Amino acid sequence: MENSKKLQEQMFLQRENKELFEIAKSYAYRYMDKINDRPVFPSVKSIQQLSVFDEPLPKETCNPNEILNLLHEYGSPSTVAQTGGRYYGFVNGSSIPISLATKWLSDVWNQNYALYVMSPITSQLEAVCEKWLKELFELPTETVAGLVSGTSTATMCGIVAARNEILRRQDWDINLKGLFGAPPIRVVIGEQAHASVIKALSLLGFGQAQIERVPVDSQGRMDADKLPSLDERTIVILQAGNVNSGAFDPFIKICNQANNAGSWIHIDGAFGLWAAASSKTKFLTDGIEKADSWSADAHKTLNAPYDCGIILCKNRAALEMAMQASGSYIHYDNKKRDGMLFTPEMSRRARAIELWATLKYLGKSGVEEIVNGLCDRAQQFSKQLRDAGFNILNEVVFNQILVSGNTVEETNETLKNIQESGECWCGGSLWYGEPVIRISVCSWATTVMDIDHSVDAFIKAREKCHVK
Repeated sequence: MENSKKLQEQMFLQRENKELFEIAKSYAYRYMDKINDRPVFPSVKSIQQLSVFDEPLPKETCNPNEILNLLHEYGSPSTVAQTGGRYYGFVNGSSIPISLATKWLSDVWNQNYALYVMSPITSQLEAVCEKWLKELFELPTETVAGLVSGTSTATMCGIVAARNEILRRQDWDINLKGLFGAPPIRVVIGEQAHASVIKALSLLGFGQAQIERVPVDSQGRMDADKLPSLDERTIVILQAGNVNSGAFDPFIKICNQANNAGSWIHIDGAFGLWAAASSKTKFLTDGIEKADSWSADAHKTLNAPYDCGIILCKNRAALEMAMQASGSYIHYDNKKRDGMLFTPEMSRRARAIELWATLKYLGKSGVEEIVNGLCDRAQQFSKQLRDAGFNILNEVVFNQILVSGNTVEETNETLKNIQESGECWCGGSLWYGEPVIRISVCSWATTVMDIDHSVDAFIKAREKCHVK
């Protein structure tokens, strides 16, 4: 009992004197100040030093200052500099300053938002974000939104709503009868659908044999002329932004066919749905309002902090029925927004707080400027690489660039050298069976000079290939 009281007193003192928080703040500021000087990917030495964390579970409480110091001295050097301007891997965004500052504040609030009674402020801000998102994407007014961890979860939510609604229309109550013996459902996707879509389908009981794949064109866009015959038992999943090329499916033509057949349309728009917010790129998303559900990430193109996925659904009842939980202890509010009606999680962090701050700060013009800035830097990157003798393999319509050398060996070795250089970081992929260097321009912090610097890194990495 005495030991328990002693620990409690220690933690009360830590909260009152603020020393720990001042130390953490100073380390965070140092990290920010050095972000452009540190290697984009950690050095071999930094990674080796992570062994300092490999220890038995401590038997006694530790000095909290030492814990922060360990993270600063050994953790910071082994981070990937995603908040800088020269990280181009995995379509990962950065964090604009106001959203990061808001997250610090909301972390102190530590709101668990499932119900209005758990966090009235989060309920209010999530309702505002829903309204603003519909305006930005120009979606039907009846659309509802839920905030989840990322597009992987958001896509799964959209497919669950689609599956359950299609079965309901055939007088099959999945909540009562389950999936076994249910009427069959068809799923139509493009040949280059994102891996998260395949994973979501698998988790929801759709096997590979049930998935009908539609051929795509040279840019990875679904070929609308090669769609199978659709019907009211079909879920059609489209892409707003191919993860390799950045290409967008022809929404108007496909959605018209699907709408006429009574199919459910879901659009995977992790990073590309934000194209709707810019007058320069909006044409890429023409027709998205014809879909039934959409998934996106605020932590990608918008540059809100991790994690902030968005599920949007035109059919409120379908999403609610798919997500709702019941229990005598669950206190739904008839007048206020209860977030768990639109998401699979009960316990979840209050993502709406920093999303609201991001949208409030940027406004319509700022969101458009963010989108245009990423596209401009991608155009600059592709032009300078082409001028330097690299092959650009895709039409650069958004923020994605596919690059290759003159041989497979040169491409692979150049990528390896870039990743080891610490000057910038790109991922690799396969494009129609051939290895490519995949560039995703996703950070608000990427400048013209960052692109110049990165192109120089590409050239040096290629030159190194030729030194034998």
